[in-house]
Amino acid sequence: MEEYLSALSVPVIVALVYWIINLIKYTTNNNEKFKRFIPLTSMGLGIVISIIAYYTVPGVLPTTNVVTGIVMGAASGLTATGTNQIIKQLSKTDGK
Repeated sequence: MEEYLSALSVPVIVALVYWIINLIKYTTNNNEKFKRFIPLTSMGLGIVISIIAYYTVPGVLPTTNVVTGIVMGAASGLTATGTNQIIKQLSKTDGK
């Protein structure tokens, strides 16, 4: 059972950060100043979520120390930003 939780922890962090960022963008009416800091905010959210997960549900992250969990959270947050850009670029139309 624990292997399944470890395998799902990173995608869950990515999904949480993705939806939190979209919620913040919606509530700030796509503020240009906020858009500049989306990658940094995503990384910070990923770190916070991974630290919370590391301490509240031991064994959910596939790591033995909190530093590795922080790095995993930062990478997951940045992955959420990349996922957003992939979706944005694929939904663009050429106008031809």
